Amino acid sequence: MKVKGVTPILNVSDIPATFAWFERWGWKKLWDWGTPPTFGAVASGECEIFLCQGGQGGRGRGANTSTFGDGTDQLDKGAWMSVWVDDVDEVHRQCTAAGLDITFHPANMPWNVREMHIRHPDGHVFRVSQGLEEDH
Repeated sequence: MKVKGVTPILNVSDIPATFAWFERWGWKKLWDWGTPPTFGAVASGECEIFLCQGGQGGRGRGANTSTFGDGTDQLDKGAWMSVWVDDVDEVHRQCTAAGLDITFHPANMPWNVREMHIRHPDGHVFRVSQGLEEDH
């Protein structure tokens, strides 16, 4: 078997609000389906995420304010996804300006990445990362 791609499907509570949330992060709405829409897709570069209102996966936001580092990682019931970018600090600036829920600010991690976390209102967590050069 050779996989050609993977498209996550996120269970969301509100399709229009989720399209707006992704647009604030810099993603673009690709399409929606249904009247009113209950399914759709967003994209950034060559990456796509499907959105399904009220189905296909779990969702749920915990009371935690952090998603990493203090044992609260599992309080959100949404999906976790790694999103790889060229500049985590620039994404952090954009997310701050857009008022998104940043639950872990940029930090260099021992596994040789710089990363931050943002959380969708339905509890989905995006682990935004960039690889760091190894010391030689």
